[in-house]
Amino acid sequence: MRGLGVRDGIDDVRQVARGWRWGRRPLVPRSAEPYQPVKEQPVFPTAWSRRPAARAVREVVQSAGLSPLFRSQVESQVEGRDVLDRVKPPVLFVANHASHLDTPLILCSLPASWRRTTAVAAAADYFFDTWWRAVGSVLAFNTFPIERRGGALSATPGDLLDNGWNVVVFPEGTRSVDGWVGAFRGGAAWLAIEHGVPIIPVAHRGTFAAMPRGQGWPSPGRKRVTIRFGEPMYAADGESARDFAPRVRAAIAGLLDEDASTWWEARRRVANGSTPDPAGPQVAQWRRVWSQLQSPTSTTRQRAWRV
Repeated sequence: MRGLGVRDGIDDVRQVARGWRWGRRPLVPRSAEPYQPVKEQPVFPTAWSRRPAARAVREVVQSAGLSPLFRSQVESQVEGRDVLDRVKPPVLFVANHASHLDTPLILCSLPASWRRTTAVAAAADYFFDTWWRAVGSVLAFNTFPIERRGGALSATPGDLLDNGWNVVVFPEGTRSVDGWVGAFRGGAAWLAIEHGVPIIPVAHRGTFAAMPRGQGWPSPGRKRVTIRFGEPMYAADGESARDFAPRVRAAIAGLLDEDASTWWEARRRVANGSTPDPAGPQVAQWRRVWSQLQSPTSTTRQRAWRV
């Protein structure tokens, strides 16, 4: 009798377990639930960061803190910075995005006069989710929030361009998970067309190897990173953002190819349409990541080909 009672108890538990909705959605459809309006997140104000006092603090932070710290962690090589002598600000710096090192690399590679008047678009849901992270990024990098989930930019970039500020935009919207270049959104191209400013394509390699996604500090050993500034690009008459954005991505692809080979070889591939796809080979994910964990080799020999 005792054994029979135990078996009956076990059967009851199993029956309850089969009927229980373990981790499954509720039976009530979402359409029957009461409507809850989406709570709008307040926009973090950043206008104060471009006033004289904040600019003075940022100059000290960048020149005395950020730049020495950055150069102590990585070995950087800058090419093509002379294009800035042939363009009048404001401009849009459009770059590939592989690491949190991308922003300090761009800022530390700019001449001081350009760096002081350059703001950086940053994801609102990451850099502006807490007040201390927001204040820190604004003071150190002159960031402003953009909403990336909807693929749209806030009104701030246009206001900054109209007021003479240069803007850094990462059109991929987020850091690459494997170091290769993803699809470009059209926000940067639209801004360039709408506000009549040129785009300076920027390509960098090695930041993923030095500090991949998920890593909070650069890897030891001062890994090598490279950055190249391309010739200014202007939208053609009547050209839409949908058509302009792929041209910008192709320019960055050419710069990446130049950095990996030579200027002459890269230009020949641009001419015959054989520039390697910056999205990388369609192979196993581990192979894609592994190939991008190799730091760029020295490209000193390429300078002989530059014109």
